[in-house]
Amino acid sequence: MVDFKLEVVVLPVSDVDRAKDFYTKIGFREDVDYSGPGGFRVVHLTPPGSAASFIIGSGVTEAAPGSERGVHLVVADVVAARAELVAHGVEVSEVFHDAGGVFHHAGTVDRVAGPHPERQSYGSFASFTDPDGNVFVLQEVTTRRPGRGDYVVYSSPADREA
Repeated sequence: MVDFKLEVVVLPVSDVDRAKDFYTKIGFREDVDYSGPGGFRVVHLTPPGSAASFIIGSGVTEAAPGSERGVHLVVADVVAARAELVAHGVEVSEVFHDAGGVFHHAGTVDRVAGPHPERQSYGSFASFTDPDGNVFVLQEVTTRRPGRGDYVVYSSPADREA
């Protein structure tokens, strides 16, 4: 079977420079900032530790700015990730888990305050928006399900250095 690997998510934004400033402020690496004829512009950004990236720009999508919902960013510790974003001035929801315990519902339906009671992998979340209103969800994953490739989640910054 052919591998299909997620490489890029295109995010619709209204102001490329404002969006670029937001993402680089929270630690995304700028890989490309290319301007072409007719106002075309593509900015390629990669979240820390991610194999997949985001593209923002002018003329890269017909989607309405702020219409992306639910891009998930996997983190080893949702409480620490939330605190880091807040330290960078980002408004982030409180950490939550779903009443059903499997995956969060759309919007705020069945959200229960605090991390999953057992800190079950895939079970704790927080959300935030970019300046245009694109919605991101932080999802705590400490143990990957089988068959998910070479992805490794570290439990602490010290583990990354080992």
